[in-house]
Amino acid sequence: MTIRIGILGYGNLGRGVEAAVRQNPDMELAAVFTRRDPASLSIQTPSAKVLSVDEAEKMQDAIDVLILCGGSATDLPEQTPAMASLFNVVDSFDTHARIPEHFAAVDAAARAAGKVAVISCGWDPGMFSLNRLYAQCILPEGEDYTFWGRGVSQGHSDAVRRIDGVKDARQYTIPVEAAVEAVRRGENPSLTTRQKHTREVFVVAEEGADTARIEREIKTMPNYFDQYDTTVHFISAEEMQRDHSGLPHGGMVIRTGKTGLAKEHSHVVEYSLKLDSNPEFTSSVLLAFARAACRMAGEGQTGCKTVFDFPPAYLSPKSGEELRAHLL
Repeated sequence: MTIRIGILGYGNLGRGVEAAVRQNPDMELAAVFTRRDPASLSIQTPSAKVLSVDEAEKMQDAIDVLILCGGSATDLPEQTPAMASLFNVVDSFDTHARIPEHFAAVDAAARAAGKVAVISCGWDPGMFSLNRLYAQCILPEGEDYTFWGRGVSQGHSDAVRRIDGVKDARQYTIPVEAAVEAVRRGENPSLTTRQKHTREVFVVAEEGADTARIEREIKTMPNYFDQYDTTVHFISAEEMQRDHSGLPHGGMVIRTGKTGLAKEHSHVVEYSLKLDSNPEFTSSVLLAFARAACRMAGEGQTGCKTVFDFPPAYLSPKSGEELRAHLL
């Protein structure tokens, strides 16, 4: 069976999904939906349709899973429940504190429509979530640590670009190496926000802008920088294009724990990622779970799901026999 994929939104994530479809021989791209003028959009798959989002309802019979590539702040809270009433869907909603309310809204829509909807799918939440779960189950007495970076935070970069006098900006989140090594040694440190990560910002300022004010506004910005040690660099537009045009990211989940009657043995479990392209890796995760959603829908299940709800075998195009023979 070929899984027919639809994409809603054609930014960095949408383009990543289109590229990843080509690496999955059991999938094909059927359509890209956009809020822009479809005629203005040039995609890389000649066989796929480019349509207005208003035409999505007409494509229900042509798409098996719709991948939602909008932002978590305003797009996905509206789009995912709406589209879950029409399609099996997968999104990458990543506002951790709002996942329970997002789940409830999407679950109601998907159950009413008889669809499967997967939310919060990517690497965190997503693959990091799974590894936190596995490690906690195996080491019930222990501590969890999650470090992000070194990588570009798109949300923090956007926040800096909103400052008056800023022409362009990139913000890197960087784990504090001393904190990481203390965790790896099993010391179980209690770490504040400032002790876990630092932030490094590269700014292209508008001509004549007050760079001292810009730096001060960045370092004191509530909820973004005020709790971190932050370094600000002012660079040229040419340097930005040359050195900071990519979207790398990554990080690690570490759990330390004790076993034995006297808790005499220490263990460290670590899962890490080093990503050249955050959106392309996230896209690849979305497609693996699109396959799983399609299989679950074929079994007659409905409602909202997370990465916790799928047997690992559902993610793979290989048969159970192949998995047992080559991966077990």
